[in-house]
Amino acid sequence: MMNTHKLTVAISSRALFDLEESHHVFETEGVDAYCRYQIQRETEHLAPGVAFSLVQKLLRLNEYTDVEEQVEVVLISRNNADTGLRVFNSIQHYKLSISRAAFTGGQSPYRYVKPFNAHLFLSADPQDVANALSAGFAAATILPSKSARSADTAQQLRIAFDGDAVLFSDEAERVFQAKGLDAFTAAEVAAANDPLPGGPFKDFLAALHRLQAKYSQNDSPIRTALFTARSAPAHERVVRTLRAWNIRIDEAVFLGGLDKGEFLRTFGADIFFDDQRGHCDSTREHVPTGHVPHGIAND
Repeated sequence: MMNTHKLTVAISSRALFDLEESHHVFETEGVDAYCRYQIQRETEHLAPGVAFSLVQKLLRLNEYTDVEEQVEVVLISRNNADTGLRVFNSIQHYKLSISRAAFTGGQSPYRYVKPFNAHLFLSADPQDVANALSAGFAAATILPSKSARSADTAQQLRIAFDGDAVLFSDEAERVFQAKGLDAFTAAEVAAANDPLPGGPFKDFLAALHRLQAKYSQNDSPIRTALFTARSAPAHERVVRTLRAWNIRIDEAVFLGGLDKGEFLRTFGADIFFDDQRGHCDSTREHVPTGHVPHGIAND
């Protein structure tokens, strides 16, 4: 029986491993050629993908307790069982504690996010991510990046979030898009005491917070951060919202429109989630990045 109190992350094989070469075969030669390609190479271990070190760190959280598993990573993939064998061989090669998987034979795998009780779905397929978000799950498209961090460079898991349309709803962003910065600031100051509605990643942040709450702030193996384009005085509503949710964010950086990349590198993010593709294209040069295609910026 699954422990419903643990943090569960569902990930696709293309987010976990580097499958770009075989995906190119699929795109240019078709599914039969792809199947032959994978079966012929099923004993060749796949290279780590962009989210590989993130998964290593997530699974390493289980080493902090001998009572019960705190984190589970499940694989949900468009591969079939035959082509998925190479993926599982690679999982075993790297000694990743992943035992549950769904291979959907070309169908969108997002529908398995719910029965696996996953708090987060990471995929390289934008349509699968969009489907998961539409179904009410936290999901992000893992973007190609050369900045993937080694899990050995730091023990602590560091996850960073944008605010509006990610942790929070896009309510405030809609005002900004329609009426500009001055109207946005005035509206946020007027509503400073009204908590923002939750966005698609609120429940994932809450699940991280539940794990953090088991440790003192100085000893926690998890550190979270908010990196937002907001600045004072629009910061107050964000602070009061998190307080109302009773959720701790370890670091909050109000950038006032500055580029986020160097700040995220300084924080040492293992992954950053943002709703705006332009921001993501910038930050993925610095840290692994997940695009969250949610809210007015993606309409």
